[in-house]
Amino acid sequence: MKSRRVVNGCVLTLVFGFGVCVIGMAFQGTVQAADWPNWRGPNYDGISSETGWSTTWPSGGPKVPWKASLGRGFCSIAVSNGRAYTMGNISDKDILYCFDAGTGREIWKQSYACPLFAKQHDGGPAATPTVDGDTVYTFSKNGDALRFDAATGKVVWHKNVNKELGAKHPTWYFSGSPFVIDNMVILSAGSFGIALNKADGSVIWKNGTGAPGYSTAVPFTQDGQKCVALFAAKEIVGLVAATGKQIWQYGWKTSYDANITTPIVSGNTIFISSGYNKGCALLKIDGSSVSEVWRNKNMRNHFNNSVLWKGHIYGFDEKELKCLDFETGQVKWAQQGLGKGSLMIAGGKLVILSERGKLVIADAAPSGFKELAAAQVLSGKCWTVPVLANGRIYARNANGDMVCVDVSG
Repeated sequence: MKSRRVVNGCVLTLVFGFGVCVIGMAFQGTVQAADWPNWRGPNYDGISSETGWSTTWPSGGPKVPWKASLGRGFCSIAVSNGRAYTMGNISDKDILYCFDAGTGREIWKQSYACPLFAKQHDGGPAATPTVDGDTVYTFSKNGDALRFDAATGKVVWHKNVNKELGAKHPTWYFSGSPFVIDNMVILSAGSFGIALNKADGSVIWKNGTGAPGYSTAVPFTQDGQKCVALFAAKEIVGLVAATGKQIWQYGWKTSYDANITTPIVSGNTIFISSGYNKGCALLKIDGSSVSEVWRNKNMRNHFNNSVLWKGHIYGFDEKELKCLDFETGQVKWAQQGLGKGSLMIAGGKLVILSERGKLVIADAAPSGFKELAAAQVLSGKCWTVPVLANGRIYARNANGDMVCVDVSG
């Protein structure tokens, strides 16, 4: 067994062996520590390394330096190099916005035709933009994959995987965010993913044309290879990143094929969770085989991710915020009143946005739920995870109202 270093419950820089299998989180690229350039953040785990931000707020709530109106949608915010990128849909056009992250000044916006796709919900883009150096990648509900110049908004290439590659729409249309690794961008499209060349959008590999799940690929290493785990429509699969070759899979059928959340990798284990009363499981990977460590219905993530922090899982079990022991799956505590909310973690604290727009800061501790600060920052339906970056929290609702909250202290 090799040595390992565990930070925040995830294996970093070093991996450790289990028989013939070596698996761990694989991180690439360099970003500013406080930036949040893609879905789930720089380490793909929903955790920010930022410290020093304030949880002592005035009675009227923290200052709101700026607001914006985006159009309908559910995509979150990417923050990189002093800019904030997010999307909305107005009059059947998806719009990618680039704002000055501190002032809210609109630097540029770019649009393309895309139906709202308001099927049993408000509709609009669901995938979060991914910033990779001087480039921004997006993925629409209709299968539009685009590369933009981050400075100007110029479209570098545009490929529609539904029309050009025959990738079928899932019931609620494409939702997974673009995942960038090496020379490719991997999309949750086709049966088990599609990889496009970053430079020109050409196909590197494609695994079938069936309807996918709604998750985003997450990286890990296995036996020295860069790999990705993808929560597909009826199973979770492990793929070699460079080729798309499947190395393992585990069946996970849900109502309406609604596998939505991004898997959480820790060591040789992977946590998965689905709503519609399916539940959650901790899986152990050993070479090409997958086995259950435990499985229960204590965490039924509908569409927002849980986060692993110091041996515990924090997330929304449908409409109830819970803390679970990662090794056993047992409930440590539960808190009602936040609806189908969302969260991330920074500095050992939960940054929570309730379903009705209440921003809450609480301790990330298994001893119990302890609220540290709270303010009503939005109204309406809030199903999108908030983002803390460089002393500011960004949040939005389904209608497209976006706020920047100053917690710099």
